Amino acid sequence: MFSVNLKEIADEFQLEVVTCADKINEKVITTPEMNRPGLQLAGFLKHVGEDRIQIIGNAETAYLDELSPDERMKRLEDFFKFNFPCVIVARGLEVCAELKCVSEQYGIPVLRTKEITSRFFSYLANYLNVQLAPRENRHGVLVEVYGEGILILGESNVGKSETALELLKRGHRLVADDNVEIRKVSDRTLVGTAPDIIRHFMEIRAIGILDVKTLFGVGSVKMTEKINLVIHLEKWDENKTYDRLGLVEEYTEILGVKIPLLSVPVRPGRNLAMIVEVAAMNNRQKTMGYNAAKVLSERIMAEIGRKSAEDA
Repeated sequence: MFSVNLKEIADEFQLEVVTCADKINEKVITTPEMNRPGLQLAGFLKHVGEDRIQIIGNAETAYLDELSPDERMKRLEDFFKFNFPCVIVARGLEVCAELKCVSEQYGIPVLRTKEITSRFFSYLANYLNVQLAPRENRHGVLVEVYGEGILILGESNVGKSETALELLKRGHRLVADDNVEIRKVSDRTLVGTAPDIIRHFMEIRAIGILDVKTLFGVGSVKMTEKINLVIHLEKWDENKTYDRLGLVEEYTEILGVKIPLLSVPVRPGRNLAMIVEVAAMNNRQKTMGYNAAKVLSERIMAEIGRKSAEDA
């Protein structure tokens, strides 16, 4: 199970710590699920979600303001007994005295943001989905080519980094070299990044370590990228039959998500960077509903049918 510290969230979203500032380093978030506790403040205390961040907006604040101080204190005490990680008050709303008191009593921090509740909820959900996503590491290179995230895999010394280097010279961007950290941010989406320690560095045999951002500029690198296509580089095998038309689509599975796969044979004289560029454009074309191989096949079949009709 992955986790993120509450202090990291407070720093990321520039949250004001209203109470229990000494506790935010201890609080750990383990789920991207969050809760707006309208029903719970009204007295319905099932399905509170003890591991969830609680977000209070206009509606919850207005309801608390309608209660007497004694009733407000009782409702908040009943709610805080579930020991959730924290409460975040949106829209920069005033934090009532009872909320501050109960927060200090149970050691549950109250933080505040000036963002609109729904917008902040969305921002925080996206952040937590990435930070807490299931993940694995692959030995490969991740580049962005014409807006497509291309994960290049293959055995050591097959030419992955050299291909990425040529793509950088052509104006494309590097996300990760050698070690790609892949996160499953939704049931259909994988996002790749580089471990912090090697981010934006590349190893080229006989040259050594390169700082890509310094050599090619900040426009040549990217922090994260969605993985749209996997290209597997393999040494040319004279005894293997390679697909020449592209009618049969292959997929590979990473973290339970199916990603289109291309197996590209490598031999001297092949321009791998150009092949990756064309593969990226062709993959985008396919996602837009156009498959050149299928169109050609349909034309050929139509021509065969027409000639057969003429012969008959």
